[in-house]
Amino acid sequence: MAHWHDGPAALRVGTDVTRIPLEVAASYRARTRGLLGRDGIEGAMLLTPAASVHTFRMRFAIDVAYLDRNLRVLDVVTMAPGRIGLPRPRARHVLEAAAGAMAGWGLAAGTTLEVDTA
Repeated sequence: MAHWHDGPAALRVGTDVTRIPLEVAASYRARTRGLLGRDGIEGAMLLTPAASVHTFRMRFAIDVAYLDRNLRVLDVVTMAPGRIGLPRPRARHVLEAAAGAMAGWGLAAGTTLEVDTA
């Protein structure tokens, strides 16, 4: 995708046809807010562009997947509130979800994701 916009979308993991609810945060304002002030998330949030995240002032632990420009997963980590994630040099996007969700989706390093914004 050449140009991202804030708003709802759907995420597919690998060849699975299941569509996961997705919020795209492409503007500076939306990326800065992220999941702050929330008690949870249904599905996931895609921060773009982004190479790292933090969990200061977060109310819950999250899974974080660092993605390259082709939406291929570089790494997946779980972060507790109050942490700083190290930037990943090749990361262009960051996917956030409630802790444990990504394992349930089968998301791991090397998995390619697909985003449907239609």
